[in-house]
Amino acid sequence: MVSLLHIDPASPGPLHERIAGSVRRAVLEGEFAPGDTLPAARDLAQTVGVNINTVLRAYRDLRDQGLIDLRRGRGATVRDGAVSRARLDGLADQLLAEAAHLGLTPADITHLLNERKSHESR
Repeated sequence: MVSLLHIDPASPGPLHERIAGSVRRAVLEGEFAPGDTLPAARDLAQTVGVNINTVLRAYRDLRDQGLIDLRRGRGATVRDGAVSRARLDGLADQLLAEAAHLGLTPADITHLLNERKSHESR
């Protein structure tokens, strides 16, 4: 588990986002399957060397994104459909990065997607 969820201290971004990204990648790569239990927040915090609240925030973000379920006393488990959602999140991240590189805003992307949707429904 240590290598699976290793967080590079030199990576940019808040720690909770890096932890969530590491879990997301692990789900996408099949390291965690639907129904699998993630490491306890306290154990992961100790392994990664961060405050437990940082891990809990990452887990809440993953819950809010529909990737995991959080249950008191049962911990965090990977939801059905998490692999597809993680793949879609990755594609969205790539789209946003490419759009930013091209000087486009999220509003520009929304407009583009709405145009595509309009053309599809014709």
